Amino acid sequence: MIKKSFLVFLFFAVQQIFSQSFKDYKWETLSCNGEPVARHEAAFVEVDSKFYLLGGRRIQEVSVFDPNNNLWTSGAKPPIEIHHFQGVSYKKKIYIVGAHTGKYPYETPLPQAYVYDPAKDLWMKGFAIPKDRVRASTTANVYKDKLYIAGGIIDGHWDGHVKWFDVYDFKTGKWKKLPDAPRARDHATSVICNDKLYLLGGRISSGKIKKVFHLTIAEIDVYDFKTETWSTLDTSIPRQRAGCTSICIDNKIIFTGGETSKEKKANGELDVLDTKTGAWSKLPSLVQGRHGTQLIWHKKKLYIASGCSKRGGSTELTSIEAFSFDK
Repeated sequence: MIKKSFLVFLFFAVQQIFSQSFKDYKWETLSCNGEPVARHEAAFVEVDSKFYLLGGRRIQEVSVFDPNNNLWTSGAKPPIEIHHFQGVSYKKKIYIVGAHTGKYPYETPLPQAYVYDPAKDLWMKGFAIPKDRVRASTTANVYKDKLYIAGGIIDGHWDGHVKWFDVYDFKTGKWKKLPDAPRARDHATSVICNDKLYLLGGRISSGKIKKVFHLTIAEIDVYDFKTETWSTLDTSIPRQRAGCTSICIDNKIIFTGGETSKEKKANGELDVLDTKTGAWSKLPSLVQGRHGTQLIWHKKKLYIASGCSKRGGSTELTSIEAFSFDK
């Protein structure tokens, strides 16, 4: 059991991190032995202190990164093309739920989860998604032995945007419909911070009306697990974008990456939301802006890898960057 004194120490250590001035800090592109497969609309997930790049357009092998020696190695290919999802880990396995397969712009949402076991380098078909709730480009988070998926789109990048919010109980193997989110969105990110789920960024991808990248969303919607209700924050994201990623450190949400209709290059700014005060601040920007990947927080360092450097599907990246909060 974790001692209270350690938790107090950890709280003040994290607070100290965010009270520092970072003007002399910067992201570093890591020099590695080997490199990952270039990909985007994929997951970047930690299990047992190793990082896993999974999925992405085309059928891609898993790329495994060891931060202890900056070594990339290869894992198994999934049985099917899987992309446009937010990967999560649970009990040392990686779950892919709410993913697309197929080609733009009429991608097909997968009707079940896929599971990757890093210890065995093995892919498996997972549990089914209720037929009337199948969609993709959702967000996904694990909280207290349950998986929560929010939003998404039914017909690729074309049409069928939903506000749906559902939970899967790993222990019982059952799904439950929860109250709809305040607004539909796809290509978004969500993060759990202090018993609340924050839904940030994203858009309404509407190929049907020729506005795939245009209809980005500024509002931040919040689900309170204690009251089981949604609300919308008074503050909005500083710059609207989709294909973004977020992570929670203590009571701070770090939000980065993404693409818009207005800028050809992917976003690289790091915006930090203090969930206690509602105030925004900034950390140094990425070396390379990117969209379609995830952040990892490991041993007081942020990591990001893969993704695309430009709006749409180009150019796919193989670089990995790290930002250390220690000097």
